[in-house]
Amino acid sequence: MALDRIEKRFAKLKSENRAGLVTFTTAGDPDLDTSLEILKGLPSAGADIIEIGMPFSDPMADGPAIQEASIRALKGGMTLTKTLNMIKAFREDDQDTPIILMGYYNPIYIYGVDKFLTDALSAGIDGLIIVDLPPEEDQELAIPAKAAGMGMVHLATPTTDKTRLAQILENGSGFLYYVTIAGITGTAKPDLTPVKAALDNFREDTDIPMAVGFGIKDPEDAKRFAEFADAVVVGSAIVDIIKQNVNQENVANSELTGRVLSFVNELSNGVKAATRED
Repeated sequence: MALDRIEKRFAKLKSENRAGLVTFTTAGDPDLDTSLEILKGLPSAGADIIEIGMPFSDPMADGPAIQEASIRALKGGMTLTKTLNMIKAFREDDQDTPIILMGYYNPIYIYGVDKFLTDALSAGIDGLIIVDLPPEEDQELAIPAKAAGMGMVHLATPTTDKTRLAQILENGSGFLYYVTIAGITGTAKPDLTPVKAALDNFREDTDIPMAVGFGIKDPEDAKRFAEFADAVVVGSAIVDIIKQNVNQENVANSELTGRVLSFVNELSNGVKAATRED
């Protein structure tokens, strides 16, 4: 499946004339069992595509909320192998929802690129977002991933021009992730107008689906961006709910999963309520 599963999901969203909701959580946050329970509940709560973070100690693009999520997961003993096994457990019940693994190259390099791609595809992962591999480094992972049938989602930012976009798209696939702010996740509030202008500009050169993320924190925000984007990504706001429902030893209370999924349902309703352009 892999890339095909992502493409089918965006085709379905297009047929329904609506944007998709992409949710982000970190694998193993706050513990493996709770993380898997959340993961399994996300599709029913309204997540159209699921982005899972690989816990990493030295992130470049993640703000405080997701950094803390990685720390909680790493303290709980989460590893890349356990992350792959968690996705495999999810796939026992769900063969339709695309899963994108987000993170940094170091754990994959240590794991071994060929072995990683084989194991990730076997586990049921459909695409990758590897933040610290720019297009100049596509030979490291993007090109092998493309050859293996794995989607490779590249990032564009407010500083990306059309020349750079062509480089980004050369080996990118699945969708384009447009970073709405010039900063790290979950910090500044994005301005709608320049984001829409950037996507309109890019659409003159490509028909790849475009998701927007970074700083989108509530259902109303999700609705506003869903009026023109192909998907809306929410991460830090979801991860913050996990943080608010663990004690100092990172032990989850009994309300955590329900509160996360309830918020995802509110986000989904916001996305679905968006009035789309013809």
